[in-house]
Amino acid sequence: MNRARLQSLALHPWVLGLVGILAVVAIWSAVTAAAVVDPLFLPSPSAVLAAGSSQAREGLLWADLLASVGRVFAGFGLSALVALPLGIAMGTSTLINRLLEPLMGLIRYMPAPAFIPLLIIYFGLGELPKILLIFIGTLFFNTLMIMDAVKFVPNELIETARTLGGRPSQVLLRVITPCIAPQVLDAYRINMAAAWNLVIVAELVAANEGLGKRISLAQRFLRTDQIFLGLIVIGLIGLLIDLGFRFTMRRACSWAN
Repeated sequence: MNRARLQSLALHPWVLGLVGILAVVAIWSAVTAAAVVDPLFLPSPSAVLAAGSSQAREGLLWADLLASVGRVFAGFGLSALVALPLGIAMGTSTLINRLLEPLMGLIRYMPAPAFIPLLIIYFGLGELPKILLIFIGTLFFNTLMIMDAVKFVPNELIETARTLGGRPSQVLLRVITPCIAPQVLDAYRINMAAAWNLVIVAELVAANEGLGKRISLAQRFLRTDQIFLGLIVIGLIGLLIDLGFRFTMRRACSWAN
């Protein structure tokens, strides 16, 4: 392997990203090994790994993981399904835009966790309030970002399609939809982080299982190793979801890359 290829490999995004992660882990290990910080406040990587192995053997980690992931995908999936046609309608219709944009601008500044008491009063302590919290907390951002994507579709393309005899449905499906597809996927990718924030908040308040509930229990018993474990697992899941969106964008919207 020649020098140029070695340099290219060393500068590859994956390699650089891995080096950054390993550097943080190395510093973390060095600090804990030197006993600079009390293990109660900063557990070692090996202690966090041991906590993860213990929870995995007991089945707690997998149960919490499935519960949190299921809630996130249910709430965010519902938000994505509603936001897509709503955002397109607001982007293509001046009447619908003027009717709904002020309302959405108002509601999206309301902190989603503030809806938790109402959701519990209306729907109890089951799964529905947690799913609806994620739905409420991501719907308006998804919708407004999709609306903006529609507004930035070049008017020349739309006018050309209409001049060639394109019906409204054809303009929507063959012109607008392909143009906004990359922006829609990117909006979903960005707002998925908010879904994870909200599910953790919901599980901290009222849940029998989930990563947020496990972190809350660990805090109660001063198990910082389990808190670190929960945070790392959440980060890894978020990274995998982010990479999944990026992969989908490259495959489905290769023309936009």
